[in-house]
Amino acid sequence: MKAGPSQEEIRRHNLGTLLRHVHIGGSMSRAVLAERMGLNRSTILGLVSDLAAAGLVREELPRDTGRAGRPSLVVRPESDQVYVLAFDVGVDRLTAARIGLGGVFLDRREMPMSPDRRDTGAVTETLSGFARQMIDTARHGTLCLGAAAAVRGMVRRADGVVRSAPYIDWKDEDFGEDLARRLDLGLPVSVGNEASLGALAEHLRGAGTGCQDLVYLHGDIGIGGGLVINGRLLDGDSGYGGEIGHMVVNPRGGRPCGCGARGCLEAEAGERALLEAAQRDPSAMGREAVRAVVEAADRGDSTARAALHDVGDWLGIGVANLVNILNPRTVVFGGTLREVFLGSAAQIRSRINCHALAASREQLRLRVGELGDNAVLIGAAELAFSAMLESPLETLARGRAL
Repeated sequence: MKAGPSQEEIRRHNLGTLLRHVHIGGSMSRAVLAERMGLNRSTILGLVSDLAAAGLVREELPRDTGRAGRPSLVVRPESDQVYVLAFDVGVDRLTAARIGLGGVFLDRREMPMSPDRRDTGAVTETLSGFARQMIDTARHGTLCLGAAAAVRGMVRRADGVVRSAPYIDWKDEDFGEDLARRLDLGLPVSVGNEASLGALAEHLRGAGTGCQDLVYLHGDIGIGGGLVINGRLLDGDSGYGGEIGHMVVNPRGGRPCGCGARGCLEAEAGERALLEAAQRDPSAMGREAVRAVVEAADRGDSTARAALHDVGDWLGIGVANLVNILNPRTVVFGGTLREVFLGSAAQIRSRINCHALAASREQLRLRVGELGDNAVLIGAAELAFSAMLESPLETLARGRAL
């Protein structure tokens, strides 16, 4: 017979669960924590005391209670004391942030990525430079727990190798190891797909909060996808799950895709397809170019309207397929697809109504991302915080004061 969990294992689990509640949910009283965790108040008091002694949380008076009498203390995460480094390798820009416990942005750096500086050596050099700048501005004695990076490509979960990132010309690049070596912090460095991390962020802190089954679509030249099923990120056997952009929606006569196939969702509904249909300069990629098409359509530009109609058509077909396969409660449109959805929502909904099974779509909600450009960074930070939320005190002991 398998032995039950030891008292130490139960304590570790409870410490992680309590810390997760205040990390994700923000400040809350011991009474609320006791109710959510199903534990008595004396046990909650002991757990809070342990986490406070470790410098992970603090108790203080709530702000603006609006009630008579002595207010109850609330437990808050020590956002200024404990942090991670989060990186976003975009198609045309590099972004880094220092994010404290509780998801608080403490610092941020960003710069365009020029075509001649897309190799992994140049990227890791820039990101490590950002990291040193942010660490230098941090208060003395604060603790860094690790780092995580998001890449627009297929990332092998086991070791952070980027198998394919066509828009920045990476193939089988050992990015995770290169970044860890450049950072030289002696701390774990994780790497994940940008859309999967965006899905995690919107699920925990954005448009999908409280939703256990969610599809996240992220536009950034191509189309990436992230899947949250039964409250957990679904990334497949090796980490390559969620490549929604390469779902074939137009196999006969479809547009060529960077993956080598034809008629993929990102080929038919991505930025390049939209700009070409709107007769815009296809080299002027990015959010501003997409937004310009949407604004032109709003002003009555017939070519822009037709382009959004066509792209919305294919996007709706893709979402209908996902609804039939996964039956999500919420589909979130992020990145440049946020603007595309706002400009073509009627067409997208029409295609879903035509092609998705009635029972599967009856509870479906279509939402735009609430976290904006921060979604991917927030998801990367959650990846870096994951060990802390499993074993707070053990992970803290491995952290590094910088």
